[in-house]
Amino acid sequence: MATAKLFTHGGSQAVRLPKEFRFEGDSVRISRVGDRVMLEPIVGPRTIPWDAIDALGVGDFMADGRLQPAAPETRDEIDP
Repeated sequence: MATAKLFTHGGSQAVRLPKEFRFEGDSVRISRVGDRVMLEPIVGPRTIPWDAIDALGVGDFMADGRLQPAAPETRDEIDP
């Protein structure tokens, strides 16, 4: 776990990242997930369509639980 310093530059808030968290290039993709802010490198088209997923709305994942059969009480042993 590391910490970073916050400061203001003009009218914006900025974060001074420690050396081990630096990004290549001159910009990053930024998004908010709950109360977190995520920074991602921009290296090409997004492989996961987060904007489309976010547009679906917030809901509990598997709110009804996982509908699958119960695990067996015993397992067969495998001979090496």
